[in-house]
Amino acid sequence: MSRKLPYYMAYPLPFVYDDDKMERRDMEYMKSMYPNIPKKILPYVEEECDRSEYENSMIYDEYPDKLQLRMMCSRIYENVLKNEKLFYGTEYAEMLSAERRKEPMEQDLAMPSLGVGENWLRDMIEVMLYQELYRRRCDHRRCQRRFY
Repeated sequence: MSRKLPYYMAYPLPFVYDDDKMERRDMEYMKSMYPNIPKKILPYVEEECDRSEYENSMIYDEYPDKLQLRMMCSRIYENVLKNEKLFYGTEYAEMLSAERRKEPMEQDLAMPSLGVGENWLRDMIEVMLYQELYRRRCDHRRCQRRFY
């Protein structure tokens, strides 16, 4: 005689393991849609995060130190400037001049144009770093909760 199990015992956690796969797939898809410049910067950001990803690292502190995060951004910024020709060659100057040519047409819009500042690359690196750290902190917390 076979005993029938209640539903919650027969299927304890439906689809719980697919969530991680779906989130990773979504994240990779979103990263693939990045514009060209952030796509070139992303490996440098991931490399710096990999270097800082160890147990009891400051990136997993409840409130990470702002100075340390700025230093991480500075290292990434220096690596990008040193290794990417785009940011010190003629391509970059052409890209900036093309954006400046577009500005007069955009000034007709209701919103004022902010223009390209001097530290736009550093700001973009900082935002990308914080986003990557947030993702890694979430993954770390998720892994800490598993008891199997």
